[in-house]
Amino acid sequence: MTTTSRLATGVLGLDEALGGGLLPGTLTVVVGSTGIGKTQFGLQFARAGAGQEGRPGILFDMSSRGDSQNHAHYAMRMFDWSLQSAEPDEHMDLHGFFDARRCYGDYLHVFDRAGRRVTRNDLDFDAWQQWQADLTRRLNAAIAFFYGNFTRGVCRAVIDGVEPVNRPGDSIQFELFEYIYHQILRKDPQWVARDLFRQEYRRNAADIAEHVYDTNRIGCMLLATSHETTLDSLIERPLDDGDVLSNANTVIYLGKIREGIRFRRAMYVAKHRGSACTDEVLPYRIGDEGIRLE
Repeated sequence: MTTTSRLATGVLGLDEALGGGLLPGTLTVVVGSTGIGKTQFGLQFARAGAGQEGRPGILFDMSSRGDSQNHAHYAMRMFDWSLQSAEPDEHMDLHGFFDARRCYGDYLHVFDRAGRRVTRNDLDFDAWQQWQADLTRRLNAAIAFFYGNFTRGVCRAVIDGVEPVNRPGDSIQFELFEYIYHQILRKDPQWVARDLFRQEYRRNAADIAEHVYDTNRIGCMLLATSHETTLDSLIERPLDDGDVLSNANTVIYLGKIREGIRFRRAMYVAKHRGSACTDEVLPYRIGDEGIRLE
């Protein structure tokens, strides 16, 4: 695959509406309320990598409420895909990291305090500081998860479980996402390796040089939960300067629209830089195989 090839979304009919698909090396943000189909969308995008690049994408779950996203259940039901979980071990053994038999998993749930929100408004000062300290200790496992998979040819990363907040700066999830996006996904692979191996970098320099990958091939999809439930309300949202939506290449809203006496699900491509795309609202259904445009 060349860096100019589009990434298939996995949603039948959507690639045509996007002018051929998503652009590699860019960020796509999918926004919608709980239960609207974001996780299925992300899984379809990740799984499409198996057909297009020869390897499915990976999923990084930032939910702080256990496996509320049901990734494993959806993946098995939709694709007969058994997700292999990676452990968020802060003391990861890096010996034999490039062994071809080593598996880095395709799913990592970084938080382990189920039932706790992770915003400044929900935690006192000491609890907020403890969250940040706990997360910092797990960053090495997150770096290893992404870096290990990218060196094996994975070209897609889906980041799920972001809870709604009034200001992104109040959320440790957005703080973590900014780190992952800029310091792992878009960073030169050899500098990512330096962050991972640290004092062991020189000892592994030869292997690191043999496993350089092209960051311009990697597509990232962020799934963010919104307060808004209707598509009209999402479309009316302002894209504040510095907000993750304003920095994304593609923004897709999922919400409900009213048709007579009932509601139905629909999506709208709010932004898609570098390509022509549809201005239409696209109704969809969620079935056993995920999202399907109608």
